Amino acid sequence: MPKENRNKNATQLPEVKSEKQKRTYQDLLKGNRNWVKAETEKDPSFFDKLAAGQEPDVLWIGCSDSRVPANEVTNTRPGQVFVHRNIANVCLHSDMNILSVLDYAVNVLKVKHVIVSGHYGCGGVAAALSNQQFGLIDNWLRHIKDVYRLHSHELDRITDHQSKLNRLVELNVVEQVYNLCKTTIVQNAWRERDDLELHGWVIDLKTGLVKDLKVTTKSTENVGKVFKLDESKLK
Repeated sequence: MPKENRNKNATQLPEVKSEKQKRTYQDLLKGNRNWVKAETEKDPSFFDKLAAGQEPDVLWIGCSDSRVPANEVTNTRPGQVFVHRNIANVCLHSDMNILSVLDYAVNVLKVKHVIVSGHYGCGGVAAALSNQQFGLIDNWLRHIKDVYRLHSHELDRITDHQSKLNRLVELNVVEQVYNLCKTTIVQNAWRERDDLELHGWVIDLKTGLVKDLKVTTKSTENVGKVFKLDESKLK
C-alpha cells in the first residue's frame, strides 16, 4: 500500500459528542471542584491528611454496579475502606487482580475485616441465572453458575423467579467468602494473627440496608479438609 494511502487510512475520525455527553462530562469536573471546596471548608487540612497515607481497617469486595459504592453504603470517609469491585463480587483463586488487592490489604495495610458485599437486583447474577449469551462476560458468569450447581438442591425448589434470584445473590456471597478462606493469603494471615475476620453482606437497594449473612469467619475451623493447608509448610 502506498505511504500516502496508509497515512490517509490511519487518520482518526473526529470525535463527536452530543450536548448531553458534554454536559455530563463537565458536570463531573464541576462536581470535583465542589467536593474539594466543601471538604476544605470543613477541614482546611483535609487533603494534606489524605495525601499523607491510608490506614483502613476494612477491605470491601463489592459489585461494580454504580448503585452500591462502598463509602456511601457504610457512611465512611475517604481513607477508611480499601475497595475492590468486579461484576457480581466474584473472588477467584486464579484472578491475580483480586489476589493482589487481598494480599496488599491483609499483609501491608493489615486490615481487620474483609467484607464481600453483593446486592439484590444484581445484573450479573441475573444474567448467570438465565440461559442467554451476552458475550465475553459469559466466561466470568460461569463462576456464578457454578454456585447454582453447588446449591441446585435448594434453588431448584424455589418456584418464584425473584425469590430464586435473591437467594442466588446470597449464596454467591457465601461462596465467595469461602473462596477467600481457601487462599494462602488468608490462611497465612490467620496463622500469624487472630484479628482478621471475613464477612458476607447483601445490600437491599429498596431500603439501602445491609443484610449480614452471618457467615463471619476468623479461622480455618470451617474450611474443608482438602482446602486446609498444612500449617507447618505455610510461609
